[in-house]
Parts: sequence; structure tokens; C-alpha cells
Amino acid sequence: MIVNADSAQIYRDLHILSAAPTADNVRRVEHRLYGVRDGALPCSAADWAELARTEIADIRERGQMPIIAGGTGLYLRTLLEGIAPVPAIEAEVRARVRAASTEDNRAKLRTLDPDSATRLKPGDTTRISRALEVILSTGRTLGEWQREKEGGIAGNVELRALILLPPRKWLYARCDERFAHMIDMGAVSEVEALLARKLNANLPVMRAIGVRELSAYLRREISLDDATAAGQHATRRYAKRQYTWFAHQPPAEWPRFQKALDVDRLAEALALFQPKG
Repeated sequence: MIVNADSAQIYRDLHILSAAPTADNVRRVEHRLYGVRDGALPCSAADWAELARTEIADIRERGQMPIIAGGTGLYLRTLLEGIAPVPAIEAEVRARVRAASTEDNRAKLRTLDPDSATRLKPGDTTRISRALEVILSTGRTLGEWQREKEGGIAGNVELRALILLPPRKWLYARCDERFAHMIDMGAVSEVEALLARKLNANLPVMRAIGVRELSAYLRREISLDDATAAGQHATRRYAKRQYTWFAHQPPAEWPRFQKALDVDRLAEALALFQPKG
């Protein structure tokens, strides 16, 4: 059974734009955690990890093997390593930090949590705010909380990993083809239905690749060709970030398959997935 680990495919509003499994895929093998979340309800890494743990336990109880598939690294890391038990941030602290400039927040962070201030990029507004909120609200640094991660399953399961790192030229061409195919499959209508819900623009579902670009087309700000090109560019840019993360962040012993993945090479890729010895 396949368990989704993609932060866009969990939303039922993005069946086309997230390239969710087709009806034929679902008939061939059971898929879980695909399209199970309403777009109005954001799904954090902790939320997903809790859902995934439940599905994995159920699949194992049935005597079957769960296959976790997806490219959201934070989801996978949270599932395997657990999450820091940081208490809820005080509303007043959050409001004060969010109202300040990134420069001011970073200056305060240098005093209160110099390790985080040094590690984070100067323009990383979200992570700087988060680190400052945590120490102001709890009196402890985010790094201290993260050393107490809990809920990870890595030590309780036999894990076999496989990372796909195909040639970049091949990957980017596939990105372009996929987005064009999404347009043909009705992505514009999907975004139109999403906009009709008038959801908060900051929700993850509204920031998914393709939503912003096709929204501009629906508002008649750009042509469909330009929206398609913008969506393809955004997809390639995201693929580049994913590629870098998966090339360097997972453990070095996890096998990397670095060829174009097609039908002829599928067996070769799966051979790396098998236990040695």
C-alpha cells in the first residue's frame, strides 16, 4: 500500500495540479492520504506525521508493507525523527514579532539565540520569526527544543529507502510536460473552483504551484500561454530545491538512483531498494 508524503497531494482541491494518483493507479494498488484534507484546513508536518503513523500501523497490522512516496522532505523528516514539543506560542508574542521587520527580529535573535541567528539566512523571514517567537514565548531556544524531538518512528521500523535523482535536463523536461498536461486535464477549472471558495490567500492550498499562475490568467492579467510558462518555471524551480535537499539532507547510506526513471530502468532502480545480503 502506498502512503502519500506530498504536501500538495493531501488536499482534495488539488487533484490535477498535484498530479494525484489516477483512478487506474488506485484500482491497481491501494493509496492512502491522497485528497483527504480540505483546502481550508492547513496540514502541518506534525499533522501529516500523525496521520501517517496511523496508516502505517494499520497497514503493518494487515501484514502488508507500507510504501511512503512523496517529495516533501519536512514531512519525511518529521515522521522519522519526530518533532520538537514546542508549546503553543503566546498570541501577544506572535503578533509583536509578525509586526516587526525581519531586520529588527534578526537583531533581537542575535542577542537571544545567536546560534539560530548565525545559521539562518538574513532574508529567511519565516524561520527568523519562528525562532524569535519560540524563545520569547518559552524562554528556551528552538535548538534546545529540537534536541528533545519525540514521536519519530525511525528506531521502531525496518526502513528501506530509495532517492530518485535523475539527470536535471531530463527532470526539467518532465516538469514542463507535466504542467502542460495538467492544463489539458482541466487545471484551469480546478483553480477556478478553488478561487470560488474565497479561501485565505496564505493557506498552503492557495500557494501551491500553479494556483497563483492560473489565477492571474483567470483574472485576465496574463494569457494562458504565459500562465503555463510561469507554472512550468515555478515547477522547475521547486524541483531544483527538492533535488538539492534530497541530494544532501538524507543519510549518505540511503541509495541514490541517478538515471532517468523510465519503464526500462524500473527494475534497475528497484534493485537498490532491496535489502543487501
